[in-house]
Amino acid sequence: MSATRVLVLNSGSSSVKYQLLDMADGSRLAMGIVERIGEETSRLRHTPLARGGEAREWAGPVADHDSALKAVSEELARDGLGLDSPELAAIGHRVVHGGKAFTEPTVIDDAVLAEIERLIPVAPLHNPANLTGIRTAMALRPDLPQVAVFDTAFHTTMPESAARYAIDVETADEHRVRRYGFHGTSHAYVSRATAELLGRAPEEVNVIVLHLGNGASASAVRGGRCVDTSMGLTPLEGLVMGTRSGDLDPAVIFHLARVGGMSIDEIDTLLNKKSGLVGLCGDNDMREIERRIGEGDEAARLAFDIYIHRLKKYIGAYYAVLGTVDAIAFTAGVGENAAQVREAAVAGLETLGLAVDGALNAVRGDEPRLISPEDARVKVAVVPTDEELEIATQTYALVRHAEKK
Repeated sequence: MSATRVLVLNSGSSSVKYQLLDMADGSRLAMGIVERIGEETSRLRHTPLARGGEAREWAGPVADHDSALKAVSEELARDGLGLDSPELAAIGHRVVHGGKAFTEPTVIDDAVLAEIERLIPVAPLHNPANLTGIRTAMALRPDLPQVAVFDTAFHTTMPESAARYAIDVETADEHRVRRYGFHGTSHAYVSRATAELLGRAPEEVNVIVLHLGNGASASAVRGGRCVDTSMGLTPLEGLVMGTRSGDLDPAVIFHLARVGGMSIDEIDTLLNKKSGLVGLCGDNDMREIERRIGEGDEAARLAFDIYIHRLKKYIGAYYAVLGTVDAIAFTAGVGENAAQVREAAVAGLETLGLAVDGALNAVRGDEPRLISPEDARVKVAVVPTDEELEIATQTYALVRHAEKK
């Protein structure tokens, strides 16, 4: 196969993030983002990486995703990397929700598009934008394989005992109410990279992955397969996040509706956009929260303590689910950069074999690394996530496999 490049697209409701990778060596050739699509103040930032070029940025109206992808194509073409290049093997699309139907990366056809559309009610903020990006890319390059890589796919290995909610089975099945999980490409990449860091095969390792960004999720991975994860039907369940509440008593919703007089939409906005760290202390940036704690801010301290308390509960719960744990891996923006969060999350868990070496934990870097003492029974790792590389890897493997048939 002479074509080795994969364009990775992550289409949001008003943005398109992209990376172009060469799978011959996994190198990045270009990356960028188009923001505020549909507004007069749209902005495109493009960074050519292959030839050490300087980043370019321009602002102006970008009417829709079709215009956005055409603008991306033009920027890539300026660097000799256009969408019409014969070296482009496929386009890989991040799709947030694949339900139960999609358990692996899938070449997109009309039936796949129809199923992604059918899942819009359980992913109303994400799947419509993902679909728009796919259809636009298909129109621009109808001859090229387009592959959907689903956030939920890695979690489809969860047993029914973990995936089912304890509600009426017929009602749940009729409305597709179950735990799907998200951040799957990150959890897949990080669990595998952690095994590699330990010098072992993924099939031999049990890992608790903590993806801590503005959105946050945990997963229990046994032998390379997810057996539980913190997010559920939607990304709202689980850990305390930047603006999302995570776990709470479902009756809070009834109480706010009946006693507080709030509408369903108002409660949805409250729990998804005005809760979590920002709801507790007004900031969702962990760096700012740590700065405020240093100045004696009690609201910031309480928000941090609540965040850590929830995190510890999930570490303990997933330790129990797995039975034996070889490593805990911190990843994403907070997980990779907030040493104080990592230290606090495992503090007091020494009887479980967990500890952090202060000096190692303080070191910053872009490579996977261990931050636990050398003799620790359970290794604690920092593993920078790379969802774009994971999407490109899965896309390229699928296209190559199809060619060999």
